[in-house]
Amino acid sequence: MRKEYDFSAARKNPYAAQLKKQITIRLDEESITYFKRISEDVGIPYQSLINLYLRDCAASHRKLDLNWK
Repeated sequence: MRKEYDFSAARKNPYAAQLKKQITIRLDEESITYFKRISEDVGIPYQSLINLYLRDCAASHRKLDLNWK
């Protein structure tokens, strides 16, 4: 390894705007278990699977039909 590196010709990461942001979200145990089970079947980490599902909901402008009794 070098003692010093020259980054003067370096360029910014073009994908930096697409990076994920870490948040805290509270999910019930049944939901987590559901996505973990599916993730084992498809071979995708469950957090990535949840992200893909939420992204699909946002892309298709899906809204929750919620009626309080």
